[in-house]
Amino acid sequence: MRMQDFPHTLSDWLAHCERLHPQTIEMGLDRVEAVRRRMEGGRGLTWPCPVIIVGGTNGKGSTCAMLEAIYRQAGYRTGVYTSPHLVRFEERCRWLGAPVDEAALLPAFEAVEQARRGGPGESPVVLTYFEFTTLAIASALARLKPDVVILEVGLGGRLDAVNVFDADCAVITSIDLDHMEYLGPDRESIGYEKAGIMRTGRPVVVSDPQPPQSVLDRALEVGADLWRLGKDFHFAGDKQQWNWSGRSRRYSGLAYPALRGANQLLNAAGVLAALEALHPRLPVTAQAVRNGLALVELPGRFQIVPGQPTLVLDVAHNPHSVAALAENLDAMGFYPTTHAVFGAMADKDLRPMLARIDPLIDRWYFTDLPTPRAASAQALTERWREVTRRSDAAVSCHADPQAALQAATAAADPADRIVVFGSFFTVGGVLQQGVPRLAAKHLPA
Repeated sequence: MRMQDFPHTLSDWLAHCERLHPQTIEMGLDRVEAVRRRMEGGRGLTWPCPVIIVGGTNGKGSTCAMLEAIYRQAGYRTGVYTSPHLVRFEERCRWLGAPVDEAALLPAFEAVEQARRGGPGESPVVLTYFEFTTLAIASALARLKPDVVILEVGLGGRLDAVNVFDADCAVITSIDLDHMEYLGPDRESIGYEKAGIMRTGRPVVVSDPQPPQSVLDRALEVGADLWRLGKDFHFAGDKQQWNWSGRSRRYSGLAYPALRGANQLLNAAGVLAALEALHPRLPVTAQAVRNGLALVELPGRFQIVPGQPTLVLDVAHNPHSVAALAENLDAMGFYPTTHAVFGAMADKDLRPMLARIDPLIDRWYFTDLPTPRAASAQALTERWREVTRRSDAAVSCHADPQAALQAATAAADPADRIVVFGSFFTVGGVLQQGVPRLAAKHLPA
């Protein structure tokens, strides 16, 4: 492929990225670091502004969104990289709070491709889809000259492509069992991988209230400035408001974050610690904190869509996040019938996920997903039958999330609720035409 033969559209570039490497995931930094160093005329791709890298099992996207919202309220130009996307690839690259246009990404993809092929005496480097697109989005953000860059780790941390960049502040959210085939069989192994984003002498905020010892050991080993929940920062709240205190700053009478769910306070507490840690370089007022928390938005994180019936969207796809979803559903109050649209990857720990939420679900609508990694609707049904204790629950299988949602809407009464959860493909599948506004076929007498 010569330069004049480069793809001309984003979809063509993404297809090119998919063809480059036979594997979806190949852990390691050598290849992506080699290409990063070749970029920017051999100076290496980087940013002159502070970089925040967010890792963890659950809460990464919410943490990035809250940091972005607060820094935007403080007047800073924010660039955010997050993955995966729900509907459009451009969602992965946010500039000033909104997805970038395709046109902003095309020169960045060209820059990565040129560096990947190499110049005279340099061998071409094979990148995975994730590695290529990570560098492309990083390049696009660098061209926009942000005041702060926020990067979400894709998988793990130590060997994730994002880790070729140095964090001025790292944030590690909750750590739980997920991606065990890559990260290890227990929280200690997974914690070690997550802790790989720490840097010597730089702050790392750990918002998991009971972090694995491996995380604490790694902070000591590399000499990172560890900010630990319950020691370096604290939070408490009642039904109306919450308070936060750190090493030298304090906020009282805060409204709850606009992102719903009790677990969001843990994420918000870590966000405020990161803001304090970077305060000398990026000062933020208390009003910016209040406004940012009040205005933050992130689709698919316990997103409640008003309608008849009520619609709940949540990308909970591992036991820890499904447990949080179940608690949040419990707190919503009474609904005559709860319908659930669910699709997930085959490598997920499905039994505990289904067992935890099954008592709350009256009708299941299992769905196929458009990826070979997904469990089929029929396989999900079989896993559910192995764990359910409900003799009164109904179940059906569907070809895609939209069809499953249509079936649930047709069966639901206006006072019911429908929960769409699981993979990003599941929630994204019902958002293809925008956020659904449900209207049941009849009103109660």
